[in-house]
Amino acid sequence: MSLKTMLILLGLALATIFALVCVLLTRGRTPRSCQHLPPEQEDMEDGQSLVFSDLTPEEMSQVVRYLQGNLGVPLVDASRAKPSDNCIASVDLQVPAKAEVLRFLDAGGARPAREALAVLYFGNQADPNITEYVVGPLPVPAYHRDVTVQKYGGKVPYHRRPVTGKEYMVINALIQRELRKAPRFLAACCESDGTDLVILTTAPRGFKSGDRVTWFVLFHNVAGTGYYLSPVGLEMLVDHGDLQVSRWQLHKVFYNGWYFASTGDLEQEFVTGALEVIRLKQPRADAVLGSMRPRHPPGSPGPLQFEPQGPRYSVRDNRITFQGWSIAFGMNPNTGPRLFDIRYRGERIVYELSLQEALALYGSNCPGGMSTRYLDGSFGIGRFAYELVQGLDCPYTATYVDRHYLAETDTPKTNQNSLCIFEHDSALPLRRHFSDSQSLYYGGLQKNTLVIRTISTLINYDYIWDFMFHSSGAVEVRVHATGYISSSFFHGQGTDYGNRVGPHTLGTMHLHHIHYKVDLDVDGQLNSLETQDMEYEFVKDPWSSQNTIERPYLRRERLEKEDEAAFPLNAPMPRYLSFVSPNPNKWQHPRSYRTQIISFAGKHLPTSSSMERSISWGRYQLAVTRRKEEEPTSTSIYNQNDPWTPTVAFADFINNETITNEDLVAWITVGFLHVPHAEDVPNMVTVGNGVGFFLRPYNYFNEDPSVDSSDSVYFSSEQDAGACGANPLACLSSAAACAPHLPPFHFGGFLNL
Repeated sequence: MSLKTMLILLGLALATIFALVCVLLTRGRTPRSCQHLPPEQEDMEDGQSLVFSDLTPEEMSQVVRYLQGNLGVPLVDASRAKPSDNCIASVDLQVPAKAEVLRFLDAGGARPAREALAVLYFGNQADPNITEYVVGPLPVPAYHRDVTVQKYGGKVPYHRRPVTGKEYMVINALIQRELRKAPRFLAACCESDGTDLVILTTAPRGFKSGDRVTWFVLFHNVAGTGYYLSPVGLEMLVDHGDLQVSRWQLHKVFYNGWYFASTGDLEQEFVTGALEVIRLKQPRADAVLGSMRPRHPPGSPGPLQFEPQGPRYSVRDNRITFQGWSIAFGMNPNTGPRLFDIRYRGERIVYELSLQEALALYGSNCPGGMSTRYLDGSFGIGRFAYELVQGLDCPYTATYVDRHYLAETDTPKTNQNSLCIFEHDSALPLRRHFSDSQSLYYGGLQKNTLVIRTISTLINYDYIWDFMFHSSGAVEVRVHATGYISSSFFHGQGTDYGNRVGPHTLGTMHLHHIHYKVDLDVDGQLNSLETQDMEYEFVKDPWSSQNTIERPYLRRERLEKEDEAAFPLNAPMPRYLSFVSPNPNKWQHPRSYRTQIISFAGKHLPTSSSMERSISWGRYQLAVTRRKEEEPTSTSIYNQNDPWTPTVAFADFINNETITNEDLVAWITVGFLHVPHAEDVPNMVTVGNGVGFFLRPYNYFNEDPSVDSSDSVYFSSEQDAGACGANPLACLSSAAACAPHLPPFHFGGFLNL
């Protein structure tokens, strides 16, 4: 064998060995184009956002232990407490004063003390009341101070406390005892002995301050489906205001349009034949109105959203960063999601963006329905934000975050995976243009958005809360309503108050009104309010004086006082309303952010109503006030059970103070009127049932900031649009090979109920 042949064979052998080594080294690896890339990091000192972070379970437990050992009174676990006991109702973060926080974030000041706000019910004392304490510093508390009078101007009466789970259990037992007094009536009307009937509370509870008298509506209960669509026509009025539960009593009974003093009277009227009974069949699980069980086997899976190289956002502690955005997030157990220190490209735009309240106000010809005005904050918008279902409530590959709370128990609870974060491809261009004149080219940008989402289940309704951040510098806030409608028993002129959706079920009309707080800091804390709208002027044509033209022009106005900036609900308001900075952009216009409201709200409760002041925020689609530390929220959890003497009345915030070059807050109401109809069964759909608002840059930048996006697409007629180097869209075929390995589906949302 010649030397040349040997060298060739040796070279082939080495090449083979090298190829085998490469195969072995890359086996099981993701292709290079699919390697996860670290998301961009915001230049912000680590841990600064923790000044806004929700309490940890350990901190909550420390507060409970401190209160148990330092108040000098016996405390009963709220899950077992009677009205005549003392208990810890809730523990949450005490958000530090804004001035302290800004000194820390912006001026190198000291970190504000970390403190908790504890709400206690004192029923076991001569003057029963609700007291709020600030407890700190955390994690090892050493002091507490009573802030009740400072916050509310006086003590909070005990009757204003929200109803606890223990209280509902006692009421349910009372109603069951009363039902046993009408066995023949129940057998005839409902094929029931009462034990398979469930109660639904209404609110508020009476007609004047001090009342605690509630109508409870009874429904057939069928396991695995919503009972809200199966009313039996029976409603009971219970007085549960006394501290001694043995003195609670049934005040009145309603059935099918008639009122009775007691269940005994109801039974007597039935036995004597004086009462007409609508005989209902016991509903079957496979045929009950409102069943959500699938009627067909699963089909082929739908589209799946995923990130070829991993998430392009980052979540660290309570801070999210994404393509120039930085947001601190949290959850109040009562009022729900809250965001702080929202920055874009390093500049703070919003100091606080938080949900305040959700109102559902009903009409009906049954007593429970006609008296219902639910203020969901008193039930717990954040507390009842349960685990999200991956792949349906949020994309399968979203980031899921646990939320913790302490309410009605001394032990912290965790709602696992109850908040999700994801980047959303809306399948819509954010901007685009196809040029067919002079030069031929295409330019555009996908509308990819960062979404922060949580979903609250408040008895029958599910509210989907979205906070969205766009690459144009805009913030979008949106809420969708779904879940079951609430219903009344259909009788008499029921269709004056809704639509019939079942044999004996009236879908009762109601409105959903949602309130938000938006503390904007546009290019600094000091802002003013400017409106712009169009008018027409009739002028002679400059080039043809015998003719006239209708020329639109821009009418600008600076609003000077709070009264000018309180825009009534459903009344016309300026189409452009902006929070303006004293500083101009490159083109000498004030740097501004514009509010844009998308809402179809119903009519606000008449101001002549005795309870209107408790929801007086609903008078306005937008009200702008000077920010005050003593006006942190537009309502109170205590307003639900005493709306006649509200603990917080938003109308008092508007007192015609100047709003020029001040720290301003926008209070925004969105909502819609809902007249239930057949297609709301089994569930109301989200299509058409979403409202919200935008915060949009308006001369804040010198040009659209999305031009700096690395997702931008541009190619001309002179380029090869199919070349990956020239057009990122041409790279998608290889990105499709990066489909992720999805973890097994898991859901533990039923475990913590």
